[in-house]
Order: sequence, then C-alpha cells, then structure tokens
Amino acid sequence: MTVLRPLLQHMFDEAARLNAANILSLLERDSAARVLDLGCDDGTWTLRIANAIGTKEVFGVDIVYERVKAARSKGICAVIGDLNHPLPFRSDSFDCVHSNQVIEHLFNIDVFIQQIHRVLRRGGYCIISTENLASWCNVASLVFGWQPFSCKVRYRQSTSPASW
Repeated sequence: MTVLRPLLQHMFDEAARLNAANILSLLERDSAARVLDLGCDDGTWTLRIANAIGTKEVFGVDIVYERVKAARSKGICAVIGDLNHPLPFRSDSFDCVHSNQVIEHLFNIDVFIQQIHRVLRRGGYCIISTENLASWCNVASLVFGWQPFSCKVRYRQSTSPASW
C-alpha cells in the first residue's frame, strides 16, 4: 500500500485542483452579487469564490460551530445550520449559491434543492459539485481506505469532446 500512496496522493491533489478550477471557471463576475456557500467550512474556499466573483456580500452555512466561527473571523456572514432543513434566509436573496462536496452527506436532498431554488433570485445560478463514487479512482481509493475524491475530466460548456 505504501507504494500506491504517492500515486493516490497525486491523484487526489490533481482532482482537487481540477475541481476548484472547474468551479471557479463557472462563476460570473458581479460586484453587486450576493453569494451563499452551503457547507462553507472555515470560509477559505468561500473567499476564493467571492474574490472570483468580485463581491463582498458573502454568506455561508455550516453545521460545525468552530468552522462557522472561523468563517466569521474572515468576514463571512456565516450561520450554523443543518442543510437537511430549511435555510435561515429570505426567498430571492442570492445571485449565486455554491455547494462543494456536501450533497453526498445529506439525507434530505429534496429539501436542500428546494431551499436553493427558494433563496436564489430570478436569473441567479447554483453550482453544486459532488463525488462520483463509481469512478475507477474512487473505487481504488476506497479499497485502500481513502476518502472518495473528484477524479474527473475537466468539462467545459462546449459540446465537442475535442475541446475538453
């Protein structure tokens, strides 16, 4: 297993880099946008999203108090919340809702999606990223006791595979 560890670590690091690049490439610049990060953790990634959009109106939700506290210390208006339940925000409040590596941990996905739809403004957009547990790299990582990760091809809006 120690022989495969560097390979799996490289695969994990590259998958994380590609996942971040994919998400950042989908964000639209708008200095007036209000952004909500569902599963904001300590706010580090949330701030990268806000910087890419160019906004200071940044909100987050996380279930772990210590992570919410850390996000607040970075200037994010973060609240404690369970994403299996209704969000504590008014309808039509956000221009962008983001959630990375969270949906696979929820048991009430219908409420999660309904709440995103409710808090998004008309013309707003949502970015949700999750793992593909059936991918060969995740099957291999699970066999060796690793957590699944975003092993995927970088997708673009083009319909031509030659441009991926």
